Amino acid sequence: MAMTARALVDPPPEVRRAAGEDRSALAAVLARAFLDDPVTNYFYPSARTRGAYARRFFRVRLAVLGRQEQVWTTSDLAGAALWSLPGRWRDGVLDGFRLFPSLPGLLPHPCRALRGVHLIEERHPAAQHFYLSVIGTDPAHQGRGIGSALLRPVLDVCDRERFPAYLESSKECNVDFYARHGFRVRERITLPDGPSLWLMWREPR
Repeated sequence: MAMTARALVDPPPEVRRAAGEDRSALAAVLARAFLDDPVTNYFYPSARTRGAYARRFFRVRLAVLGRQEQVWTTSDLAGAALWSLPGRWRDGVLDGFRLFPSLPGLLPHPCRALRGVHLIEERHPAAQHFYLSVIGTDPAHQGRGIGSALLRPVLDVCDRERFPAYLESSKECNVDFYARHGFRVRERITLPDGPSLWLMWREPR
């Protein structure tokens, strides 16, 4: 198989668990990664303030909920993946969203956001699984295989321990990427007056 010129120049990404001191940098990375995301635009409609809101969101997200999840990153902090362990997804992003309306300046439209989160929560599978709540790569580092590298450690555990995995894709163009890693679309939903999400499930291999 032919290799791209970029692959010949860049070594494979080194992946590790994130540390507390990485949170600020990873919040900025995730804000950049999700700046054009349909769900980010749904929560933060104003293009003028979206970047600042997203940075605050991910900063609080990592500080409040990062201790309850596994946060994976690369040695150069070029991306991050946030996983909830089996039976712990309610302690992760969805419960965390309920805190945000009380945090000034974090969500400009909390009622709209909570309606969307409620719909997502209703569709969340009951079976025990690893939940990929967030994964993003800094746009400046896309094309290096970082997303695949960030998925690999936990998917290896899923396969070894025979656990399924679950995620919500906010972009249809990413569905094929996740499919290459064994995920399959189980449902497509549309947020109230908002974008679609592709709910994806992966059986252990």
